[in-house]
Parts: sequence; structure tokens; C-alpha cells
Amino acid sequence: MKQETILAQAVIETPRMYLRPMRTSDAGLLGMYHADKRVAEMTTSIPHPLPPGAAESFIANYTKPERQSFAWVMDATEFGGSEVMGMISLDQMDRNQSEIGYWVAPAMWNTGFASEAVHALVEANPLENCTIFGSVFQDNPSSARVLTNAGFDYLGDAEAFSVARNAKVATWTYLKRLS
Repeated sequence: MKQETILAQAVIETPRMYLRPMRTSDAGLLGMYHADKRVAEMTTSIPHPLPPGAAESFIANYTKPERQSFAWVMDATEFGGSEVMGMISLDQMDRNQSEIGYWVAPAMWNTGFASEAVHALVEANPLENCTIFGSVFQDNPSSARVLTNAGFDYLGDAEAFSVARNAKVATWTYLKRLS
């Protein structure tokens, strides 16, 4: 039996789920959702089609001790839901700033889980950030509403490269000051 070491990372409770650190046993469900073109195309970093071993590599990057990025799985098993409903992350930047990213499984779209996760993560502020940035593709206004509902202010337009789309995509950028 192999025992898994989970690095110290806050577990955050919301009314309908826990935001918990990723674990290697999440690879199957993460791989299934990452392989979904609808999910991949709304991120900058998930490729489509998903190559073999990508989910395991993804988890390894977010669980290594020297990481600058922290990710939480949206887990509703304690509430009668799915073990992996989505993911939310904070990528550390300089000057006590992070960039937030998130995705929710298509079956959970328009259920408020993304908003609930963003609200909870911002309120918990586990990295003790002064500012959190977020950007969303302009063809995903639902994701923009998640940020504005969490109190993020619109900064402006930009663009980001999407690996799944193999193209630059127009984005809206937001920020939330926490102190």
C-alpha cells in the first residue's frame, strides 16, 4: 500500500462543498473533465485533445513542495454530491498578489458552484494576498459574472493564448483588493 503525503494547504468549507487539495486519486475525474473540449477551451493551459498522463502531470505540478501555484478540488461528497465537480487555483505573483483560475464540470454549469468556490477562496485568502487578479475569455460571460459577483472590479481588455484553441483569445481582466 502506498501512502500519499498531502502538503499543508487549507481546506475551505462552503455551504455545498469543500475546497480541498488535489490528490493523486483525482486523476481519473480530472482527466475526464480536462478531456472535455468545452472545459479545455475555456482555459489557457489545458490542451485538447488531452495527451496520456496529462492529468497525473497536472496533479504533480500542483502538489510539489516548491510550487508557486495552489489548487483546490471542488468536492461535494460530504454533501451528497460528486467527488470532483471542478477546480479552483491561485497562482502566486510578486507583491502579495495571485491570479485566480477556475473551471466547473459541464454537468455543474449554471448551478452557482463556481461563484460559491470563488467567494469562499477569496474570503479565506489562504495565501494572504493583498490583490487577486482574474481574467476570463470574452466568449465566456458566465465566468465574468462569477468574478463580478465576488466583488472583482473590471480592469480592461487583453488577450491570452489558449492551448486548446491554439490561438490568442480576447479576455476581460478583473482585480479584487483584499487589504
